[in-house]
Amino acid sequence: MAEQFSYTMTLFRPPCGEFSEQMLANVQLMGYKTLFWSFAYKDWDKDGGIGAEAALEKTTGALHDGAIYLLHAVSPDNAAMLGDFIDTARQQGYEFYLPV
Repeated sequence: MAEQFSYTMTLFRPPCGEFSEQMLANVQLMGYKTLFWSFAYKDWDKDGGIGAEAALEKTTGALHDGAIYLLHAVSPDNAAMLGDFIDTARQQGYEFYLPV
């Protein structure tokens, strides 16, 4: 990332949420902060979509303080509803930021 995009990564999300104590310790030693999510749904299967409207309902229905959403870019439903999700969350008083 640093070489290709001049961006220094600081966060790590364990794939599939699978981790061990050793892995968490190694990630910390490498200077990364490990993050898990508080919301996810089966959106990684690009052929198993639920439709943008249902995805929007599902995601906005789970809004809560401190929420960390795991949304996969391969989902056309997520791409279609993301702008509306952000607008809805902001209308409800939520803000978006990177954890420190």
